[in-house]
Amino acid sequence: MTKQKIAVLGPGSWGTALSQVLNDNGHEVRIWGNIPEQIAEINTSHTNTRYFKDAVLDPAIVAYDDLTEALADVDAILFVVPTKVTRLVAQQVAEVLDHPAVIMHASKGLEPGTHERLSTILEEEIPSELRSDIVVISGPSHAEETIVRDLTLITAASIDPETAAYAQALFSNNYFRLYTNSDVIGVETAGALKNIIAVGAGALAGMGYGDNAKAAVITRGLAEITRLGVKMGAKPLTYSGLSGVGDLIVTGTSVHSRNWRAGYALGQGEKLEDVERNMGMVIEGISTTKVAYELAQELDVYMPITTAIYRVIYQGADVKEAILNMMQNEFRSENEWAE
Repeated sequence: MTKQKIAVLGPGSWGTALSQVLNDNGHEVRIWGNIPEQIAEINTSHTNTRYFKDAVLDPAIVAYDDLTEALADVDAILFVVPTKVTRLVAQQVAEVLDHPAVIMHASKGLEPGTHERLSTILEEEIPSELRSDIVVISGPSHAEETIVRDLTLITAASIDPETAAYAQALFSNNYFRLYTNSDVIGVETAGALKNIIAVGAGALAGMGYGDNAKAAVITRGLAEITRLGVKMGAKPLTYSGLSGVGDLIVTGTSVHSRNWRAGYALGQGEKLEDVERNMGMVIEGISTTKVAYELAQELDVYMPITTAIYRVIYQGADVKEAILNMMQNEFRSENEWAE
């Protein structure tokens, strides 16, 4: 692939790690953010110590706080901002972008209130003449491992095969590999909903439960993620792939996962407001729990793990009581999602 100009919107941990991948592949990378001190640090020290203590970035990666400058003549734009500000940033992009570009996102969540997927938001806010079909970059990946060039395999999903293949070629190298997928709904819902199950897995660990409980919450969590996703139009097989069970395993079992760590702290008895303050980063599983719970009610989908976590986070239920109630749910078939 010839050298591309890419704007990465969001200098968080994942945006920074993906910027390094793209730079390693010989592309011109511009990181845009709205915290002047962070932008200055990237440009002068070539570090982003808020997220990575020891990582040193290539000086060729340039950071911007002016969106117009960051988007000038770019071939592609990668959104890696929190779910709650995706629409706002998309609106800002639409105001200043003056040429067509490939639009990608690597965030994982569902918009509070509207319940919309992020690709839908980008389609609504960025005029079609300025963008490609949206590409979703998602899968089992910790920024802490990607930044040190650990082996990572994830998914590039788009309804347009050529656009998905473009993203695949853009990112893939000898340590970072993308597989294409056409099931955008499945890939996005898997990436968003697994954060809820990771909170639950962390809570069980925080309460002292072992591997049996971990396996139970991951497998039954996958079942309810699949039930909701299929009801929303996804293909069941997607949830058996990298963006489904792969992402669920890596997020639901690792201390690198902020959602798992948040659940662990809740399981240890910490209050939600303290957990969020101490984390210092967005915990997407918290807001996604509310969206998924509301969608489950709206679409009449059985989601006991999500409901239990919702009760703990939003109704003040005791964690141990919520787990006990979940264990006393009615008997069901293991494969009821397919019935």
